[in-house]
This record gives sequence, C-alpha cells and structure tokens, in this order.
Amino acid sequence: MTPESAVVAVSSLEAGPLVLGEVDFRKLEDDINRPLESFPTRRWWIAISCTGLLAALFVYAFLHTVFTGIGAWGNNNPVGWAWDITNFVFWIGIGHAGTLISAILFLLRQRWRTAIARFAEAMTVFAVICALQFPLVHTGRPWLAYWLLPLPNANGIWVNFRSPLLWDVFAVSTYGTVSFLFWYTGLLPDLATVRDRARHGLRRTIYGILSLGWQGSNRAWSHYEKAYLLFAGLSTPLVLSVHSVVSFDFATSVIPGWHATIFPPYFVAGAIFSGFAMVATLIVIMRKFFRLEHVVTEDHLDVMNRIIIATSLMVGYAYATEVFIAWYSGAAYERYVFVNRAFGHYAWAYWTMVACNVVIPQVLWIRKVRRTVLLLYPVVILVNVGMWFERFVIVVTSLHRDYLPSSWDVFSPTWVDVSLFVGSIGVFLTLMLLFARFLPAVSLAETKAILPGSQPRARQGARPGGDGHG
Repeated sequence: MTPESAVVAVSSLEAGPLVLGEVDFRKLEDDINRPLESFPTRRWWIAISCTGLLAALFVYAFLHTVFTGIGAWGNNNPVGWAWDITNFVFWIGIGHAGTLISAILFLLRQRWRTAIARFAEAMTVFAVICALQFPLVHTGRPWLAYWLLPLPNANGIWVNFRSPLLWDVFAVSTYGTVSFLFWYTGLLPDLATVRDRARHGLRRTIYGILSLGWQGSNRAWSHYEKAYLLFAGLSTPLVLSVHSVVSFDFATSVIPGWHATIFPPYFVAGAIFSGFAMVATLIVIMRKFFRLEHVVTEDHLDVMNRIIIATSLMVGYAYATEVFIAWYSGAAYERYVFVNRAFGHYAWAYWTMVACNVVIPQVLWIRKVRRTVLLLYPVVILVNVGMWFERFVIVVTSLHRDYLPSSWDVFSPTWVDVSLFVGSIGVFLTLMLLFARFLPAVSLAETKAILPGSQPRARQGARPGGDGHG
C-alpha cells in the first residue's frame, strides 16, 4: 500500500456518491434517528443482556480484587505486570485511534469520514473509560486514586514527576477530556434535531438540555465550527503524544525487550491499526442492525481496509526492526529475550501475534475481501485478537525471564484476570449499545452537507447554460 494508492482510493470514494440511493434531508433524518425513536428490537435486548452480564462480571471481579487484594491475580515475582497492564495498553490503543481517525480526516477535509467519525469518537470515550479501570484497580486502593494527582497536602509529599506512570495520568486524563469535548461538540446539532422531532415532553426536555439550547443560528454555527476545528487540532497532537507517553512506560526502563526507541512510533501505528479494525468490527454490525447500508457503504469499508493493510505493514516492519536490532546490538540479554519470545514458553502467543497482525491482513489486498462483509469480518476480529497478544507478548515475555535465572517463573492468569478482561469487553459493548440506542450513531449535520442537494453552486453549475454562481 503506497501513498499514491491510498490517495487514489480516497479520491475514488470522494468522486463517487457518499450516500447511496435517492436520499433527501427528510429521509436521511428518518434513517439516522430511527433507532432513537422506535422501541428497541428483540436483537438489541438480547445483545445488551449478554453484554450487561459481562459488565456485571467485571464489577464482581473488580470488587473481589478490591476486597481481597491483587494477590487474587496471577502476578508473581518476576511478572509484576501482566494482564492488567496488557488490558490498559490495549484499550488505550483503541481509544486513541478513534479520535485520531475522526480528527485527522476532518483536518484533511475528507468528506467520507462522516459515516464513521461519530462512531469512532464514541468508541474513543468508552475505550478510555475501560482503560482507566485497570491502573485504578492495580493500585490496590482505588479510593486513594487522587494521590496520583499533584494536589497540595498537609505532609508536603508530592508525586514523582519523573515516573512514566505519572505521565500517563496527565496524558490520558487530558486526552480523555479533549476527546469527550470533541465528541460532544459534534453531537450538539444532532441532539437539537432529535429534540425538535421528539413527541414526548420528557424526551424533548432531556434532549433540549443535552443540546445546550442549540437554535441553529448563523452565530451558533460559526462558533460550533470554530470549536470543532479547535478540538480536532488539539486532539491530533494529543493522540500522538499520549500513546508515545504510554510507550514510555516500557521504553524508559532497562528491561530487555522494553528498552527500545522504536516504541513511540510503533505504538502509534499499532493504535491506528487496532482502531480501524475495531471501528470496522462494530460499524459492520451497526449498519446491518439499523439498516444504514446506504450511509456506511462498501466503499467506506474498502477504504478502511486499505488503511488496515498499510498500518499492518508498519507494524510488521516494527516487529522486524526489533528482531534485527536485538541481533545487531550484540547484547546477549536483548538477543535472548527475542529468541525466548519466538521459541520459548510463550512462543504460541508470539506467533499468534505475528499471524494475526502481519500475515492474515494481507488477504485484504484482494478487493472482493475488502468489500465483502462475511470475508473481511473474520480478518478485523483477528486483528483485534492479535493486537491484544502483541501487548501480552511485550509485557509478559520480557518479565518472566529476567537477569536472574533463580527468579524465573511462568505467568498463569486466574479467573479474576480473565473476568476483568472479558468483563471490560462487556462494559465497552454495553456503552456502545446504549450510545447507538439513545444518540445518533452517524453525524446527521455532516452527512446532510455531502448530499447532492446541499451544494447549490454545484447544482446550478451543472445546469445547461449555468454560470456556476449563485
């Protein structure tokens, strides 16, 4: 996937119809607001019942950890970090990619983003919420989490500003705040539309409060566009910096397998890779359940899969660079870590990572696979699996064989470890289902702007004898 081919792919999508069929403003409003205004279907109730049970499992495992202690996990002497930090980095990667997708495409004026931007932004907010639970419970005393903040206190004890873990606190909290404001700002015009369409007084009041009194005046639109542009501009460097800071948790240490300067760009590329895969995973279901195939078209899926191919090659290049530098450096400890990853106790995890992240995505070079849901869906699911195993391999295989053979040990997860991870998936999916049920999953205001009838100058210029001016 070269830059030229990516440009051609995007240009071809921009040149074609972004919304299929004869769709006017009224029909578009009806299609996007249908899930909000109709009674939930049986499929929705079944889905949220399953995800709600998983979310309840997360709450139970979280409370069990709080009352019992983190000794309930499978962590041991060399492997002090395991599934908890793996899950944290996994969810942070997904969360960072959502706003990155929306913000960068907005700054580059890519009109095709309208179909996936809102979903990606919501995915960011909910993934960050899931990610923050793991370092919170890992402290052992989550009710004292405010100690991580540089607040004045009677004892004059301050946090360690040289710790990468503290950098995470600043970076992730700042990014989460900006991402939420970016997402919520984009929702305002659509919330006002839902308010105006509401028939029930309570529903009208709730959406009226959420829309902050939006009236759609020229002044309101001017302020809205400036604010949305500002948050998009802030989000883009924040995404790059925050996932780089997360990589510093490992790169600034002296542990072989972690101490690598390639980690910041490697983590950012992996975040985009996993983020697009997660957006594709969820949006394929959303477009089918809510009958939005004419808004989220096969062309959108095609472009997202092209980006997945490109980022897969970047991740594969990072894997090869790590192995080459471990050999080229001449450091016996670095070399052993990578030999142990490929042929040691956790070789199955390493080769699963390579297969899911590098080998399997190459089938997306085939156009039919990129545009056929039944063919592409297993690929994007396996990409998500592979990205979790990538974080697992980085964390566990670098720790379970340290400098002293006398302290070597193998990590095995307990039911609490598994429950926290599986439960976090339930929390994430529950939040996504509630979002799709009560808020517009596609940006109505932006999608209206790309309909043919929204461009009067282009319409006049297309008339025989027209001069192209209003």
